[in-house]
Amino acid sequence: MSIVYRPARDNELETAEALVVRSINELTERHGFGKMASRRPAHFQLFSLRDDPDGLWIAEDNGAILGFAFSWVSGDLWFLAELFVAPGQQGSGIGNELLARTLAHAEQNKAAHKALITFAFNTVSQGLYIRHGLYPQIPLYFVKATRETLLARLKPPRLHSTPLSIADLGQLTAIDAHAQGVSREKHHRYLLADSAMTGVLLHHGNECVGYAYINPDGHIGPLAVTRSDMVGAAFQSALALAVERGTAQTTALIPGASDAALDVASGHGLRITFPMLLMSSRAFGDWRCYLPRNPGFM
Repeated sequence: MSIVYRPARDNELETAEALVVRSINELTERHGFGKMASRRPAHFQLFSLRDDPDGLWIAEDNGAILGFAFSWVSGDLWFLAELFVAPGQQGSGIGNELLARTLAHAEQNKAAHKALITFAFNTVSQGLYIRHGLYPQIPLYFVKATRETLLARLKPPRLHSTPLSIADLGQLTAIDAHAQGVSREKHHRYLLADSAMTGVLLHHGNECVGYAYINPDGHIGPLAVTRSDMVGAAFQSALALAVERGTAQTTALIPGASDAALDVASGHGLRITFPMLLMSSRAFGDWRCYLPRNPGFM
């Protein structure tokens, strides 16, 4: 076997994502969680490739993709969105080689912070990341509830919302500066270009205290607030907006540091379905004030 490591091409991303789905489901089934991942268009990967092609890498043997790594940079934050090796190829050194190339992407951009979100039960991957200076920081929990459960428990939202538009980028950047310590302007541009996404600013009286996005499947995130005492109200308001969309279920990814969001989730009947883990080179942001979209987008 002669493996070649090279930058990814746009016409390979769907195939690479199929490998990611196979790898995730093999892992989650092996640990008793059943299949977690399903095939979705590689829109964010393509957006990121066009923004910064140095962050996406392929491991290939005679035309067959055996591994895929994808990282993005925003400000001084480098984030490893995906690093997966085909089932049956783990332990052959492919993951180490791909990680070395994505870490070079971090060095090239002089990233002050390096981070990723991985499976809480995947101790092999955690050991790999620790050896490269990324350490466990905060647990995260996927939570889920049916529409009927939420309707039975939902209280009137304490915050009022206004639709997001491209004109709000300055406000969004200010919110992210507090919640994450870094601008995510390009990622907001990506979300705002998706007509199926619901995005709102959240207001407490005359004060803008945060934002929230809800996707067509009823998933909440990203959600960010400027004040930790507003996160519970913000999440409750996002739940109300998700119910308005009429989806069969609502989901979210909540950091363990966000007591208020976890309290709202528990009080509204959302149950933990899957444990994740934030790892980073050092602490950054205020994870009481931010709910990620997913492990790749953050």
